Amino acid sequence: MVESNIKFSDLVQVFVYGTLKPGETNYQRYCAGKVVDVKRVFVQGKLFALPMGYPAMTLGDSQVHGYLLSFSDPRILNELDVLEDYQPNRQTPENLYNRQIIEVYEAQSLSYSWAWVYLMTLDRVEQLGGFLQPDGWWSGCGLTAKHS
Repeated sequence: MVESNIKFSDLVQVFVYGTLKPGETNYQRYCAGKVVDVKRVFVQGKLFALPMGYPAMTLGDSQVHGYLLSFSDPRILNELDVLEDYQPNRQTPENLYNRQIIEVYEAQSLSYSWAWVYLMTLDRVEQLGGFLQPDGWWSGCGLTAKHS
C-alpha cells in the first residue's frame, strides 16, 4: 500500500510549471500578493518547451517539476483561464490549454494533494513545434531545477 498524506482545504490549489512559477514572467502579475502558500512538487506528465517562449504539459508518465500555489480567492481561476486561453464551454481542441485536476507529489514521492493544472493536447504541442524537456523542468529566466 502506498503511503499518503493528502491534505484537503478550502484553498484553490494550482500546479504551475511555466511562466506562473515564482521568478518567471507572469508570477508577479497573476500570483504575487494572492498566493498564501508555495511548495515545490512534481506531477506525472510530459513537459515541452514551445518556440513562443513558454511551456506546455501533456499527460504522461514522466515527472514534471514545478510549484503548488495555494490561493484563498477562487476567482484566481477566472484570471488564469484567460491567461491560458481556456474556456470551459469550448471543446477541448478549441482551447489552447485545458484545465483539469491532477495528483501532486512531494519530493519523497508521497501523494500530497490534488490541484488544478493547465494541460495542452499532444496534437496542439506538435502543431506549435514543442520539444520535450526530458528533465521535466522549464525556465524562461535561466533558473535550473537545482537552484530554484
